[in-house]
Amino acid sequence: MSAQVLPQRAKIVIIGGGVGGASVAYHLAQLGERDVLLLDRSDLTSGSTFHSAGLVGQLRADPTLTKMNMHSVDLYRKLEMTETPASWRECGSIKIASTVERMEEIRRQIGWSKTFGLDLREIGVKEIAELFPLINTEGIIGGCYMATDGQVDPSQLTHALASGARRGGVKIFTNTRVLQISAKNNQINSILTDKGEIECEIVVNCGGMFAAEIGRMLGVRIPIIPMSHQYLITENFLPDNSPMLPSLRDPDNLIYFRQEVKGLLMGGYERNSKAWQTSHDSFDAIPADFNAKLLNPDWDRFEDIAINAANRVPIMGEIGVKNFINGPEGFTPDNEFCLGETSVGGFYVAAGFCAHGIAGAGGIGKVVAEWIVAGEPTMDLWHMDIKRFASAYESPKFTLERVTENYEAYYDIHYPGEERESARGENTSPIYNWHKANHAVFGEKAAWERVNYYHDQAASNLDESNRPNGWVGKNWHPAVALEHFAARNTAGLFDESSFAKIEVSGLISAQFLNSICANNVVRGIGRTIYTQALNSRGGIESDYTVTQVADDKFFIVTGTAFLNHDMGWLEKMCRQLGYNEIKIRDLSKDLACFGIWGPNARKILSKLTDTDLSNEAFTFMSSKILKIADIDVRATRITYVGELGWELYISRADALQVWSELIAAGEEFGLRPCGYRAIESLRLEKGYRAWAGEINSETNPYEAGLSFAVSLKKENFVGRAALLNANENLTRKLTALTLENIKDVPMGNEPILINNRVIGRVKSAGQGYTINKAIAYAYLPVENTKIGTKVDIEMFGIIKTATVQEEPLLDPQGLRMKS
Repeated sequence: MSAQVLPQRAKIVIIGGGVGGASVAYHLAQLGERDVLLLDRSDLTSGSTFHSAGLVGQLRADPTLTKMNMHSVDLYRKLEMTETPASWRECGSIKIASTVERMEEIRRQIGWSKTFGLDLREIGVKEIAELFPLINTEGIIGGCYMATDGQVDPSQLTHALASGARRGGVKIFTNTRVLQISAKNNQINSILTDKGEIECEIVVNCGGMFAAEIGRMLGVRIPIIPMSHQYLITENFLPDNSPMLPSLRDPDNLIYFRQEVKGLLMGGYERNSKAWQTSHDSFDAIPADFNAKLLNPDWDRFEDIAINAANRVPIMGEIGVKNFINGPEGFTPDNEFCLGETSVGGFYVAAGFCAHGIAGAGGIGKVVAEWIVAGEPTMDLWHMDIKRFASAYESPKFTLERVTENYEAYYDIHYPGEERESARGENTSPIYNWHKANHAVFGEKAAWERVNYYHDQAASNLDESNRPNGWVGKNWHPAVALEHFAARNTAGLFDESSFAKIEVSGLISAQFLNSICANNVVRGIGRTIYTQALNSRGGIESDYTVTQVADDKFFIVTGTAFLNHDMGWLEKMCRQLGYNEIKIRDLSKDLACFGIWGPNARKILSKLTDTDLSNEAFTFMSSKILKIADIDVRATRITYVGELGWELYISRADALQVWSELIAAGEEFGLRPCGYRAIESLRLEKGYRAWAGEINSETNPYEAGLSFAVSLKKENFVGRAALLNANENLTRKLTALTLENIKDVPMGNEPILINNRVIGRVKSAGQGYTINKAIAYAYLPVENTKIGTKVDIEMFGIIKTATVQEEPLLDPQGLRMKS
């Protein structure tokens, strides 16, 4: 029963009474937060929750999401024992394969499951039929079964969570519509409803399909689109004494099943999807009275799904349909949740559940509640962080194209090196047309077109002999090796214009940056420092280089995808630490960036500038303004490939001329234009870390092998105390592993074993063409990191042997880059 009198003040206000909002409220109460309100425009579960299908699977490709889903199952079990049970049914789940590739995927997933202690196991056709007797096994190769998966009634789950939240002190107000959210100095301060205004510090947007509309109240873009998702429920036909069926997923036929009372629920993901209330020209405009409502059935669009279902479960063609559900579900452009604090301080989001929110709801509530209380994520949530989205997603057209592509590919197998096909060409380098004219093959990162490699169809010197075995080889190209060797032996020229570039300025900017960076970044104008920004636990929130360009101005360079994340962290630290005079500016699209690396880099650059580029005059990790063709260029002597060279920053208007000058000057020295896939191979050989690859918010510099980027001479910086404690209690280390056969390349997340005991999982991997080995990086227990230790890596169910190696794998004295 809802409380009657709306308070005038609360610390935390949650908007949305679906399963997400109820879970966040429940977990906040579990953490001791008592001053919490939950508001819903209608009744609890009246958005998308009431028509969710309710399947709960635990294993996902992302380790964090798997842990979240495992928490969900544990929580639903516990709720089932309370006075308001969630209707949890631990019936198990089956996934079947009708193709060889799908069976490979299943065996890979079985390998992942071992790193979590989950009981996923391979089953044959006979056991599939025993567990799900209604199935037609024609065309099935095999499958897998997880006994601890299940299903839950979404509405009962929500009410169970809401009851638990109330017992913890949360007040719930239904039929209360939010009209406005206000912020002061970019920090939440109040919320206006149709029942009055509430002063507050934190607002949590759990609006589901309404989340984007709620975000627009503060000018915050939340790229969620309500998509029409359909399923049907058959008439009851199962005998009363029959055991409960496991859930069944047949991704090759785009369908799923679960038992519903004594009938079946069947749904799927159509290839001809349809957005609701969103177009290429306008944002969603959900009617104000759309509460606890459904859309009209669209049988024509569902026909292919129904045919596939009747082929797989023949009784589907014989029994009647009791209900046909067509309900809007909020989908994101990458099928990952939207979680965390937005660009407005204190404004959080937990939405975009992409039709698997019931499975994730328990974990979502836990991580978002912890994030709110701690002020920072307590797990590596980068793949779900609202700040992962580039500014391109402010466009309804761009967002809709990406959401549509992902929805229709929901059950597809995705291979390494696969590229998105929709919404391409949004952001391009100023020399994009040069790349196209010179046989570039493009990839996309954070809405930027970037060169993966160059492939001249007439080239005759391409060597296919190193094509990786299995899935890694599907989108591999031999031109990458040629570019790799050019950077190692002559010179490579890389267009890195997509890099995020941030200017931090102000009279106390030096003090500010030294207070949030682990390294000492204030060493004089013209010095470039590699550093990490840490959270309070000593985990790595950002990883970048900082160049002091004036007494009161610094230039930060970070990865293409991390602009909003890293700028957001800087802005958050300004608010929290009281540095109100600091100015933070995005320069990403103002400047091009070229990397020229290799033994001949100095010779090439010296032809174009009068600046002394010798070791004595231009030291490693220093930065200067020089002239190329009378154009001012900032040259920073740094490397991400382990070779001599510079990164050059140029205004967009002058970029093509500078690039052309470099190409012409480099012709006699074997200069070759190169792409990002060569960078990946080169940096893995050299052991350079990548944020969201080997390092993230759950890893600290000491275990990541980055102690050289920490300055304990500084008396204070964010995360210092936790870092000291971590160093004294180091239990694991990021470790380089090599496999003798360069074609045996892991994909990531494979279990690593010693004597059949799982000791870790692969974080990143690739080919080292210079060392002629496959490379993998993993965090392993310290006792298992002795050089020469042999470990097993399970790849698609097959064991491969790898060896622990000393780092770096190439040029351990760093002679190449300092030559």
